[in-house]
Amino acid sequence: MKNYKYFNLLALFFVVTCCAQPEKTAQKTSSNDRPILLADPTIFYENGVYYLYGTTTGNFPNGEGFQVYTSSDLKKWKGPVGAQNGLALKKGDAFGTKGFWAPQIFKFDGKYQIIYTADENIAIATSDSPLGPFKSDSKAPMFNLGKQIDPFIFVDQDGKKYLYHVRLIDGNRIFVAELKEDLSGIKEETLKECISGVLPWENTQNVPWPVTEGPTVLKHNGLYYMIYSANDFRNPDYAVGYATAKSPYGPWEKAVESPIISRKDLGINGVGHGDVFYDKNGKMKYVLHTHYSNNEVSPRKAGIIDIDFEGNKIRANAKSFVLLKE
Repeated sequence: MKNYKYFNLLALFFVVTCCAQPEKTAQKTSSNDRPILLADPTIFYENGVYYLYGTTTGNFPNGEGFQVYTSSDLKKWKGPVGAQNGLALKKGDAFGTKGFWAPQIFKFDGKYQIIYTADENIAIATSDSPLGPFKSDSKAPMFNLGKQIDPFIFVDQDGKKYLYHVRLIDGNRIFVAELKEDLSGIKEETLKECISGVLPWENTQNVPWPVTEGPTVLKHNGLYYMIYSANDFRNPDYAVGYATAKSPYGPWEKAVESPIISRKDLGINGVGHGDVFYDKNGKMKYVLHTHYSNNEVSPRKAGIIDIDFEGNKIRANAKSFVLLKE
């Protein structure tokens, strides 16, 4: 997940964040055709098994923790199979009382780590298994600098670790800061804004609280790439773009071909907020969520699309898109 090469591979009411709306109950379908109802999804791959996590939706409230599904081929999924009644992280075992959103899973010092949002703050917990239980004795956020969500850890070739995340300041704005070596917090003096929603495609409803969120950062041929989503998640035009930089801190130049994944490409509303992973053959993919239908936002569905580098650009293959099913 994320940077696997270095992590053993992670109207003012629009101010609410990517996962704050209550989810509707999913419609019943046959057991062979049930969509996986996860928003802000991420996939961690290890030893022939894909582990799928995300913001829980549908029949399961996102205030209880994080579910996990598993697959050996990205087609047939089992779950939820978390260690605690399907949950990999359960409320009470780590920081947070509500709003468990946007997890990232990786390995550090021989342990599995989950970094996530709860109570509009960022926290981290540890487990001996990707199925959990993930726990933390501190029951505290990583740092206290206002409201922040959507964490993503990137490890550069020199070993320095960076936390990309969203701060809720006059919009959902993406920031970066260098992490302390033990992941206990950020070096506050390094905190820097990366991007905000200023382009037409990033704010199609012209709201006073523009949204850019869900960052994933990669490095390719010496260039840094940030894949992110823009617009409020309830907006049908929620979509995925990217920006590039020569430094982890930027300045970031947004790609003129953005968005690279949108409802125009897939014919489905609300596509975005996902994560890059590589399959067992080393093929680059992006897991993301969509609206439940073109008439209903929630509960959101998880899907996968192939993406790849073409020179210094990122391209998505719309024909490869598939929704994930139990």
